[in-house]
Amino acid sequence: MKTYPFFVRAHVASLMLCAFLFICGLTRAQVTVRGTVAEKQNGKPLPGAHLRTEKSNVSSVTDENGQFTISGLIPGPHKLKITFMGFESCLLDLSLSHDTVLTIVMERYAILGDEVNIVATRVQKGQPVTYSTISGKEIRGFNLGRDLPYLLQTTPSLVTTSDAGNGIGYTGMNIRGSDLTRINVTINGIPVNDAESQGVWFVDLPDLASSTENIQIQRGVGTSTNGAGAFGASVNLKTSDLRQDPYGELDLSGGSYGTFKSTLRFGTGLMAGKICVDGRLSYITSQGYINRATSNLKSYFLSGAWFGKNTTLKLITFSGYEKTYQSWEGVPKDSLATNRTYNPAGEYTDKNGNIAYYDNQTDNYKQDNYQLLFSQRILKGWNINLALHYTRGRGYYENYDQNAKLSDYGLENIIIGGDTITRTDLVNRKMMDNSFYGFTFSSNNSFGEKMKLSIGGGWNRYNGNHFGKVIWAEYASNGNNELDYYRNTGLKRDFNIYSKFTYSPVRLITLFADLQYRYVGYHMAGTLDDLRTVDQDHIFNFFNPKAGVFFQFSDKHQAYFSFGMANREPSRNNHKDADPERIPTYETLFDYELGYHFTIQAFQANVNVYYMNYNNQLVLTGEINRVGEAVMVNVPHSYRLGLEIAAGLEILKKLQWNINATFSTNKIKDFTSYVDNYDSTGAFMGQVQEYLGNTNLSFSPGIILGSILTWKPVTWLSFSLISKYIGKQYIDNTSNSSRSLKGYFVNNFSAGYTFRLKPFKEIGFNLLVNNLFNLKYESNAWVYQYYYSGDHYEASGYFPQGLINLLFGITIRI
Repeated sequence: MKTYPFFVRAHVASLMLCAFLFICGLTRAQVTVRGTVAEKQNGKPLPGAHLRTEKSNVSSVTDENGQFTISGLIPGPHKLKITFMGFESCLLDLSLSHDTVLTIVMERYAILGDEVNIVATRVQKGQPVTYSTISGKEIRGFNLGRDLPYLLQTTPSLVTTSDAGNGIGYTGMNIRGSDLTRINVTINGIPVNDAESQGVWFVDLPDLASSTENIQIQRGVGTSTNGAGAFGASVNLKTSDLRQDPYGELDLSGGSYGTFKSTLRFGTGLMAGKICVDGRLSYITSQGYINRATSNLKSYFLSGAWFGKNTTLKLITFSGYEKTYQSWEGVPKDSLATNRTYNPAGEYTDKNGNIAYYDNQTDNYKQDNYQLLFSQRILKGWNINLALHYTRGRGYYENYDQNAKLSDYGLENIIIGGDTITRTDLVNRKMMDNSFYGFTFSSNNSFGEKMKLSIGGGWNRYNGNHFGKVIWAEYASNGNNELDYYRNTGLKRDFNIYSKFTYSPVRLITLFADLQYRYVGYHMAGTLDDLRTVDQDHIFNFFNPKAGVFFQFSDKHQAYFSFGMANREPSRNNHKDADPERIPTYETLFDYELGYHFTIQAFQANVNVYYMNYNNQLVLTGEINRVGEAVMVNVPHSYRLGLEIAAGLEILKKLQWNINATFSTNKIKDFTSYVDNYDSTGAFMGQVQEYLGNTNLSFSPGIILGSILTWKPVTWLSFSLISKYIGKQYIDNTSNSSRSLKGYFVNNFSAGYTFRLKPFKEIGFNLLVNNLFNLKYESNAWVYQYYYSGDHYEASGYFPQGLINLLFGITIRI
């Protein structure tokens, strides 16, 4: 073994000691920088902001509270760069000699990516409009497969219903008693309502919530928007923001009624400081609570964006495909007690006299959407926006028609061995193929802090084709499954332009004005499914003014008053079913809103009184057209008067209670009911008229209550009890209690648990127990009353909702 001289060993030992002391000195001299990153305009924390020191290349990312920590910095000068998408980058010069605490504020860009495309149609701070905003984070905890209306049901004045009984497939909602044909829906400011029916079917866009950043619901007339008139509310969805960092997320959930949902989300993050790509794939399947109310739903979402210093360009495409077994006939009233899940759709009697069901009594539809969004900052406080859009929809629903008249399908009678065959069993398909395209535009201008001006509008064109085929018949007669037994077309053009102006002469008051002109042209031609010929042209010119004042008494007290006017054209069905001698006219709504907002540290409340006065509202009276189909008729005067309350209370630091309530009266003035009358042979004898005076508007409950009680013992664990009470609803407009839905009080329970486990960023579990106390109730119905040989009868269909059922989901984030 080799031995070094003593002086060598001593020298090495001295060097090692010096190095050790030097390293210890460096360790003792290292400093830490911690602090918070927040938005300059409102002081809100910014989670996900990136911080990096240029000299030592040490980085950090702010947590959900906007807080960060950077350790191990050597004393001395440093440059700290802070970046966050949509905000101006910050570069701070620091001279560090000890641990330092910083508060960093960041200022928004004058344009904020795709956000500015929808600013013009959304309520802004200080505008006198009644609204609620739901964040994507709030939605995600409940997004286990059910349709979008069920994810919004905790908001004020909203009632949901589901044909299948479990919130998957065909679902609907109404707000302040107005259904989805009277609610304006937009995605990124682009119209979603079908141009002809004016309805919205979220089943055509499955799992849209998984690609939604936030949703704003404006109740009443709201502010001017694109597309159909808002006669009860408007719902504006903003698709997902682009994220700075690459990510991947997998959602898997399932539960009662054979429900299963899988969602894959992914994104590249910000590449080269300018480009982002995000996407989603979804698949949902369910058997439904109602018999054979199956759903098979698929969808995708893909977006790409380019960010320049003053320019943003974004391309979005999303598509949905649905195949659902029909369950829209409901359950007859006399079956509710004995067979609540009975589904008469597709039912027929076979040759042996047994009940059978047609396997393909289904609804099938595919919808593709394309959006191109462009934003350009011209000057500070001035940006312009343009959006191009195209939607293609096509599909059909298939029906087994037993013992159908050949003449109803334009088929000739058949003579066999001297017998004349006039009826046959057959299968028909009613199909549609439509396209909807156009553009929207807006210019947003700020003149200092006191004055803002937005000018915008849009032009849209809809081409709709409706046609039907007999694809099978026991006696085909002169039928040909390649030929249409009916075909008609619809062409609709829609143009609007609006100007919105806010002005604050003093800090206390903000004045608001909103003027909109809208043109609608509609042309129908061809043969309807009842073989009537239709050829109609309708033109409407609407002026929709709105105005109001907002009072900012202090940070704790705000109040507002507004008046808004809206006009709505009749739908395709209103036109095609009407008698030529009685053409329906447009409806007009005058909406008055008075609101007050109060907030302190642990409590906030919003109170709003509304009065919605209608001229010529279209309602069902029981009247029929010349071929015996029900028609909607303009009633001269009707109104909705209500009080809405929404409040949030922090009972304890970890216990939060949010409640809302709506109390309303909803009336038709001087209502006359019409009931069909048949003699003992079944011959139609005309209609019986009955003047009923002031009656209640259908599906407009006088009381709606909502509650969410949330306990969050730790940041990664939460429990919620979600309660909803819906008061008595009348099924028709006669105010007859025998034709009404009883009030119901439904409770749901949810639980969420998240944790971190390498190599994953986060793993989360969610549990949702619906109808916790196993309540039997119906959320929707239809009824047809008639007289037969002097006696009164009713045919009906009710929509029972599922008993206690659960959904369980897991989310994996990388």
